[in-house]
Amino acid sequence: MGLDIALLAGLSATEAQARMAAGEFSVRDYAQALLARTTAVNGEVLAWTHLNPDHLLAQAKAADEAHAEGRTDGPLFGLPVGIKDIIDTADMPTEDGTPLHAGRMPHEDAAVVTRLRAAGGLVMGKTVTTELATYAPGKTRNPHNPAHTPGGSSSGSAAAVAAGMVPLAIGTQTNGSVIRPASFCGVYGFKPSAGLIPRTGVLTQSPALDAVGVFGRSLDDVALLAEVLAGYDAQDKLTRPRATPPLARLAATDAPMPPTLAWVQTPMWDRVAPDAQAAFGELVELLAGRIAPFELPATAVDALDWHRTVMEAEIAGSFEIEYERGRDQLSASLRAQIERGRQVTAVAYRQALARVPLLLQGLEVVFEHFDVIVTPATLGTAPLGLETTGDPVMCTLWTFLGLPCLSLPLLHGENGLPLGVQLVGKPGDDARLLRTARWLVNTVQQATT
Repeated sequence: MGLDIALLAGLSATEAQARMAAGEFSVRDYAQALLARTTAVNGEVLAWTHLNPDHLLAQAKAADEAHAEGRTDGPLFGLPVGIKDIIDTADMPTEDGTPLHAGRMPHEDAAVVTRLRAAGGLVMGKTVTTELATYAPGKTRNPHNPAHTPGGSSSGSAAAVAAGMVPLAIGTQTNGSVIRPASFCGVYGFKPSAGLIPRTGVLTQSPALDAVGVFGRSLDDVALLAEVLAGYDAQDKLTRPRATPPLARLAATDAPMPPTLAWVQTPMWDRVAPDAQAAFGELVELLAGRIAPFELPATAVDALDWHRTVMEAEIAGSFEIEYERGRDQLSASLRAQIERGRQVTAVAYRQALARVPLLLQGLEVVFEHFDVIVTPATLGTAPLGLETTGDPVMCTLWTFLGLPCLSLPLLHGENGLPLGVQLVGKPGDDARLLRTARWLVNTVQQATT
């Protein structure tokens, strides 16, 4: 190929796309570089559950031919994307991380896959998910240290991007399944506002809480992919007809004035690891003058129980067939969730959901005075061991409320592993969240270089 594989594989999505569009290298060259990188590192990381090099190269060849013929390049022109293996793809299996769905071949693409293909993106392969996107880990390991978890449930998506095997990936979040692995793997993770990206063709776990999110190596990358995937889909009742927010443009734009940030420790601060507490203390000190502490309403801690009530009740319904026909092939943790969910009363379920607008109302005062909330993405760096995917508790409240969240790879623990900074925005204010994140990333980078 005559090109530096490490250089190509290390490019951000927006960098790679610009250089392919300019003719510096072909889409096939880029795909081959990513495949070479995958061959070199995936034996240790184990991020993929389905990857067919010939199929990727065929897509790349078609993209190069269309480009040579002068057809308009889409916003994702030439960019391979990893797809979490609970998101339907018509041309490769979608097995949902469970032997109960082994060999499952969807008849059509999920809405997000249709959109990324229409935008010129390539499906690189299917990334490892935890069992039915719940808590039982898959085979993936953390690229920074394979003895540590990559997080979950979007384990393979975060790890594949972090390891340089693919520039972009799609995941999902029902509790902390985008933000947590992004933090543990040291990449950008974006979980948009509820209803921004349609879930049609994605495994249903909890209709009230499920969200599609994205991973990339830069803020521009996640904004680009999220904007392509966003929009109304009649089959997803959480979406609605509206103009797509200018995510990519605002993510690349400087804020007209320095933003104000609310520092929220959350009621779980005493569970945050000491080195993570110290790292966030230094961050707050760095941002002095632009950040102020804010204490959540006392009811915020109860949201953990309300979230679990809704999630487990809906998991019990979503996975009823799997439980009835194949419970012996489900993990003990998933069986327990389903069994608890089957015991939730209709009254308890409705009461838990009714708390969402009340909590959102309580948070209105935050966004009247602050642009975003700054809070830890996780309790610390990726835990040692592969038996769990880590605790999602620092994400639970924000997911329950459907707020847009970002994990920014700005900090590290004492062990050198990544530690994400979570930004939380006002519902529907995803574009401004990204623009504020740009200011924060630039501020931290300038202070540390």
